[in-house]
Amino acid sequence: MARRTRLSRGSVPLISLGLAFAMAASACSSGTGGAASSNASKAGGSLVVGITSDPDNLFPWKATQFQAVNVLQTLYGTLTEFDKDLNVVPGLAESWTYSADNLTLTMKLRAGVKFADGSACDSQDVKFSLDKIKDKATAAVAAASVASVTSVEAPDANTVVLKLTAPDAALLGNLASINMAILPTDSTEAALKTTPAGTGPFILKDRKPSQSITVARNPAYWGDKTPLETVEFRIIPDETSIVSAMQSNNVQLAVLNDPLVAKTAQGGSLTVTKTPQLSYHVLQLNARRPALTDVNVRLAMQCAVDRQQVLDTAALGEGEVIGPITSPAYRSDPSARPCASRDLAKAAEYLAKAGKSDGVSVKTIVSQGEYATSVAEAQNLKAQLAEAKITLDLDVLASNAYVDRWVAGDFDAAVALNGGRPDPDGMYGRYFTSTGNLNKVAGYSSPDLDALFAQGRESTDPTARKATYAKVSQHLEANAAWIWMFSGFTYTVAAPKVTGYLPMANGSVQYLRSTSLP
Repeated sequence: MARRTRLSRGSVPLISLGLAFAMAASACSSGTGGAASSNASKAGGSLVVGITSDPDNLFPWKATQFQAVNVLQTLYGTLTEFDKDLNVVPGLAESWTYSADNLTLTMKLRAGVKFADGSACDSQDVKFSLDKIKDKATAAVAAASVASVTSVEAPDANTVVLKLTAPDAALLGNLASINMAILPTDSTEAALKTTPAGTGPFILKDRKPSQSITVARNPAYWGDKTPLETVEFRIIPDETSIVSAMQSNNVQLAVLNDPLVAKTAQGGSLTVTKTPQLSYHVLQLNARRPALTDVNVRLAMQCAVDRQQVLDTAALGEGEVIGPITSPAYRSDPSARPCASRDLAKAAEYLAKAGKSDGVSVKTIVSQGEYATSVAEAQNLKAQLAEAKITLDLDVLASNAYVDRWVAGDFDAAVALNGGRPDPDGMYGRYFTSTGNLNKVAGYSSPDLDALFAQGRESTDPTARKATYAKVSQHLEANAAWIWMFSGFTYTVAAPKVTGYLPMANGSVQYLRSTSLP
């Protein structure tokens, strides 16, 4: 028999190890979601948010750029959501139950939800969306998140039934990603790139390429009434200029990642909120490229990097050195890696084993504009690795060009800031499994990792899951799949009258829906 547990607020904690098998506590209330109801009566106001790059893709199933994801979070809805503490809460699904064997997930959808074009959002739209995300032809970046789903059924307008190949502890959290947005059955990628049709708290009002994107309150939104009339995402090329615009009251909100710039915003009337992030700064290595196929070359690079120096140089020491997994309940031990501290002698030994004692050259892409510390990180890494006879040949690209190269896996190495997630499967399953839809980007997989990720999804024991992901972390480090460096902070800068905005550790700006500017 199916079992149902009703929770007063409908939360499923992912951070707590006590609920690692998220499906076991399986149902949720029919509340109105994560919007802060205290602001519901304060309707009015138009907010300008400063961002550094023009969103490159408004099709939610393929968006990877941070700025694009942030805009899409205002326009689209997902079956589940995260609250401010990263617990899974109801989204378009108001409740769910699992069968006794955890192989069938039944989700009850909210009644009366509409898309931006006025059409009803029902189970057929959910089935269409999940089926299309799973279809390899779609090239959806989160396809691996529903790899366990064998079929999607829509027995009535408000019910969706997912059949699974095996229990999947990460599924509910994975469904909360904006890359899993529910779209209308008659939608096409070409149409949605220019005319989004979501169920989110805002609808697209206007777009001026390379200047701004403006969204307006969605009067048909299913959740609490959104206080703001409009939000304009104004494109300002660098964070220093964003702060200047805020000081002159042309911009009222911004999320920065350069601590030096954030310091210039402190004092005066602006407030700065510092939030630790699950995202991680990393030098991605493509082990399928000729320069890096030999694990000894990759290990040499790992041993030649002082991660604390990168952190101190690029981010003023604002953060901490990390291993692969930043999810709080599964956090990697950064000292449990080959060369936990910089060791140039060991780096030379590894290069000699690879027959590369004279050195190697690694073509490395770097994004300029997507996040503030990228070029400084790249320059420091270049200087450090040069001391080990490893040359980083840097190619600094505009954000859009970088994303295109990155998605195609067209690099030897990439200086990157990747978003972290509360569950390690959602964080890395799409990268480091052989069938992962971003495995081309990861540049590395193995049968051992495939087995470990499958074990982590299927386990019902929190302690066992933690041990499994410790093995995943150990494998990634021992093979120098990438060089993980540090995690840092975001700095939310707000004008005096901005209220109701809640920064999140996963970088989401979803609480723009509860923000007010009288």
